[in-house]
Amino acid sequence: MAMLKDPVRKYQPFPQVPLPDRQWPSRTITAPPRWLSTDLRDGNQSIIDPMDAVKKNRFFDLLVEIGVKEIEVGFPSAGKTEFDFIQSLVRSGKIPDDVMVQVLTQSREDLIRTSFESLEGARTAIVHLYNAVSPAWREIVFRMTPAQVKQVAIQGATWLRDEAAKRPDTDWHFQYSPETFSTAELDFSLEVCEAVMDVLQPTAERPIILNLPATVEASTPNIYADQIEYFCRNLPGRDRAVISLHTHNDRGTGVAAAELGLMAGADRIEGCLFGNGERTGNCDLVTIALNMYTQGIDPELDFSDIDKVIETVEFCNQIPVHQRHPYGGELVFTAFSGSHQDAIKKGFAAQDQRNDELWRVPYLPIDPADLGRSYEAVIRVNSQSGKGGFAWVLEQDQGLKLPKRLQADFSRQVQRLADELGRELNAADIWQVFRETYFVKVEKRRFRLVDFEETRASDGTRLFTGTIEVEGQAQQVSGRGKGLISSVLATLKDAFGLELEVLDYTEHALGTGTDAKAAAYLECAMPDGQIVWGVGIDQDVATASVRAILSAANGAVRNSGS
Repeated sequence: MAMLKDPVRKYQPFPQVPLPDRQWPSRTITAPPRWLSTDLRDGNQSIIDPMDAVKKNRFFDLLVEIGVKEIEVGFPSAGKTEFDFIQSLVRSGKIPDDVMVQVLTQSREDLIRTSFESLEGARTAIVHLYNAVSPAWREIVFRMTPAQVKQVAIQGATWLRDEAAKRPDTDWHFQYSPETFSTAELDFSLEVCEAVMDVLQPTAERPIILNLPATVEASTPNIYADQIEYFCRNLPGRDRAVISLHTHNDRGTGVAAAELGLMAGADRIEGCLFGNGERTGNCDLVTIALNMYTQGIDPELDFSDIDKVIETVEFCNQIPVHQRHPYGGELVFTAFSGSHQDAIKKGFAAQDQRNDELWRVPYLPIDPADLGRSYEAVIRVNSQSGKGGFAWVLEQDQGLKLPKRLQADFSRQVQRLADELGRELNAADIWQVFRETYFVKVEKRRFRLVDFEETRASDGTRLFTGTIEVEGQAQQVSGRGKGLISSVLATLKDAFGLELEVLDYTEHALGTGTDAKAAAYLECAMPDGQIVWGVGIDQDVATASVRAILSAANGAVRNSGS
């Protein structure tokens, strides 16, 4: 069956909310919301093999460690496994005093009673009641009138109140969700929530949590924000309610809907780490929290070791975090494109030169180090990469800061290897081909320095005398020039008939301290106009320079075919 040419016959556009003076577009998020993780309930029911007690406990410990203060731990009436886990969690004493656990229940007396029993002995807890209120569910699923649906909510709230009264030793908090809020009539949702509040009698000091789910994401995020602002404006006793959001990701905008919902007046966000949840998932707590972080807001959730978080989530859910997942994916801080690599490399260089902490690196909205990621993995090289990519890798891996024209010269070798291998090049690949190209610490080379001595003649010139191994045979050589480099070049010309003209010379330290080495780079022209580069590395800068000249000499011999 093909997609329809006129889908409006089958799918109707979502209606607008009558809110011409909406305020949320001009607001910004300035503080983190209350966070609730529903990984152990909504997330758990969405995976093929639900978590066992070991995985649930490990996930719970992770949530506590990163700073989540409200955790929905299960649906106790779903079965013995759920009930036993919740009860063991309560009895274990591992729930910190500043963490509230939450359980979910439908509006049935036996299920509500079971939910309270699962939390027996808890210091404090939230019982979360829900029933669906939208037309599709009323008419198709339950075949109820609006009045009957409202009565279901009222009766459930009454059972909540009465069961809590039987257990005065626990500090009970109540949450109500008009399930399918996103596709329900706003005024009816308000009516039902007001009726629930009338039963439970919340106060400003002990507010009820009213959770407004986008059970199925059916509109653009701005319409969901309109729904939240409309609800907040028109709810009697708004100061006696915490407005909570539970967005799903059917349209791929669950995070955006939650962010706009906060701007529209909400106080609390429910979601899962990396967005795991039914269908396309729940609001991604990692993404929304780190979005805030990049805007200068402390989300009060700690993702400074994001790889550990990913490891635990993948182990418990048995679902991999996608390589391109915002902030957490393996490749999100990686650039293969040459232009991207060049911009990032320049950004890091500028960052090092500034005296402030302000983060301004192109293509990287957040400092990978803040999440426990290393800079070494930021730039990676494949056949799409430019010269900035391998230059970054060599600098990070070997400390070499190649001159621009040397980068251009070496890029041809990197490109050739990448095309030949057909895969990403790692640091070892790049270092090996660099060594072979410029004869750095390799066995196969025409000239190899054994030792040398530099002296000053009476006329001010410099005399180079040394031992150079030629094709494995040591030779005593000497030459005179105005400086060390010119005296070595004179030696090559006199002893081997090899003529080179120096066009550029640079050097820099490799590392710091007494053990620091030196790197020298030499650009030379052969008599026929060919350009060859030499690279030398040594503890002594003078020796590094001599090695660079011999490196260029080896390149000249290779280029001439002799």
